Amino acid sequence: MAKSSLLLLLLLLSILSIAAAAAAGASSPSSATFIKAKCSATKYPDLCVRSLSPYASEIQQNSWKLAATALNVSLATAQSAKAFVGRLSRAKGMRPREVEALHDCVDEMADTVYRLNRSCGELERAGRARREEFLWRISNVQTWVSAALTDDNTCTDGFPGQILNGRVKASVSSGMLSVEHSTSNALALINQYASKHNM
Repeated sequence: MAKSSLLLLLLLLSILSIAAAAAAGASSPSSATFIKAKCSATKYPDLCVRSLSPYASEIQQNSWKLAATALNVSLATAQSAKAFVGRLSRAKGMRPREVEALHDCVDEMADTVYRLNRSCGELERAGRARREEFLWRISNVQTWVSAALTDDNTCTDGFPGQILNGRVKASVSSGMLSVEHSTSNALALINQYASKHNM
């Protein structure tokens, strides 16, 4: 009798601990749920979730890590686009206007990469800063990331009119859209982090 009571008690304790763990899990969303919730406030939520989900275990439920990861993803996208446009500018069979536009685009992309790279370092320092310094550093990040977005738009503006409306422009535009969208998402997540930090 005592043995069966002890087994019943152990079973009851096991059920209670499982229920407590389930309740704790329900009250604190998983990393994937956290990323999805934060990305829902960005301009390109599907891209946001897709590009950040591989880093869910690292991000966990940390707004700073989420913003920093998004910014690093944007930087990597910009570096790839810059390399692509650079290769394209050296391809044979380009018209002089296309070559000129591509060289201008490489310069714009170099500015984008520089600004995003600088922003990554500044966001890192902002994460460790006290309030006054935080406000200054996060303002720098927001300014530089916004300027990087402008660079992306300027790049495609170099292909105006019908004359340059061919394959080259389509290829460049596609690459620039990827950079623009990931940078826009990064800025939205940085702004979310900044507003939460200031509360």
